[in-house]
Amino acid sequence: MSDQAPDPATLSSEQKDALIRDLRRELAIARADKDMSRRTLADELREAPRKAEAAPSLVAPRLGRLPGLWHSPVVLGVVVAVMLAFAVDAGVGRYQAHLVKQQRQARLELENTAMRSLYVELKRIVALPDGKSFRMTLSLQNTSLAGPLYVMLNPVAVYVQSGMTWQQVPSWPADADGAGVVTVVGDHSYDVDFTPEVANWAELIPGYMHVRIQDDLLVSQRAQPGEDVVERRTPFYVYLKPHGANDEDIKARSKMSGAPPVFIPMPPH
Repeated sequence: MSDQAPDPATLSSEQKDALIRDLRRELAIARADKDMSRRTLADELREAPRKAEAAPSLVAPRLGRLPGLWHSPVVLGVVVAVMLAFAVDAGVGRYQAHLVKQQRQARLELENTAMRSLYVELKRIVALPDGKSFRMTLSLQNTSLAGPLYVMLNPVAVYVQSGMTWQQVPSWPADADGAGVVTVVGDHSYDVDFTPEVANWAELIPGYMHVRIQDDLLVSQRAQPGEDVVERRTPFYVYLKPHGANDEDIKARSKMSGAPPVFIPMPPH
């Protein structure tokens, strides 16, 4: 069939009638397709609001089933367990913070007691008959009203200045009272012997050695302490007259009026 339209002038009456019928039929089909398209579009536009209203009803039943989970013993048990775990954790945290605060407060009080209520004094130094050693007497005094103090007596260290350095010299407890743990209620004294044999010792005062004495103590308020122990370090500085010193030479050089003492205490420095 040719796509070119026939020339009406060349058609017979029957052919013209057939052509008119074909054109009317095609026009009717085109109108019918157009009407169908219009109805389909209109139907879709009318159905759109109904679909939009119907959409939540599909989701609602699914969401509506969620509250039912709260009636499950398993879910409730898990929720309760989690809440209890948070509560216990918070309680433990508060308790630990309170315990740390108590321990810190107790340690501060013990440190204050060890530094302020325990008085340490170097009472005297005397020369021993061996011609080379000395004996010092140290005294502890407990002024606390809270009760006795338990003190660990560590070895007392003795140093002699030589040039610009300090040289440690031998020292040891003179008796059993100068070692171990002692209970200090009022006063407690103990003796320590030492031998300051140092060559070229520093002579800051004519005829005297410059000596540093370091007394390290461990202090507690309990006889069987745990961590409630603090260290108390007490230094003493003295000028010590050595064995065999010439008193007249010292008096002349330092312009002393009386007999030169065995030791001259000095403030910490």
